[in-house]
Amino acid sequence: MRRRVAPIVASFVGVVMVAFLWVLVSAEPNAPDDAFSPLVGQPAPAVVTTTLDDAPFDLARRKGSWVVLNFFNSTCVPCINEHDELLAFAAAQQDEENPAEMYTVVNDDSDEAVTEFFAANGGEWPKLRDPDGAVAVAFGVARVPETWLIDPNGVVRLRIAGELTPSLLDEQLASLRTAFGI
Repeated sequence: MRRRVAPIVASFVGVVMVAFLWVLVSAEPNAPDDAFSPLVGQPAPAVVTTTLDDAPFDLARRKGSWVVLNFFNSTCVPCINEHDELLAFAAAQQDEENPAEMYTVVNDDSDEAVTEFFAANGGEWPKLRDPDGAVAVAFGVARVPETWLIDPNGVVRLRIAGELTPSLLDEQLASLRTAFGI
């Protein structure tokens, strides 16, 4: 009896494994997009920290401006890949009447590594320390990169999980400015 059951079980396991591999191979990768968060539509969490230049930073004092928080690690491949998009966004904001303020939140990385990355790749906006991960936890960051948009009233309007695609941040900010008239 065992001799008859073993080939049947082995065949079944083989079919299941082939089906699993087919699903993995044919699955579309997740595209970066706005992602659900209970924070969207709510006041932004308190963020009080320092920049890598040792300047104080308090998110509550940024009211009146659109704020972009980009959670970053210098060894994160998607973070590195999206850097040119952030540079383009920051450059485009210079031409805006009310430019969005850009901040990088350092996620589980050293000041030195982040400073070296930005020195080599550009990006003149402030980099915020998050030494104990409290900022990432407050925003519910699952993995870097994540980008958050906060409106001039201090309300979280958008969470983008994953690597930014060309013009995504520009388009989302323009859409939010229009929708909320701020």
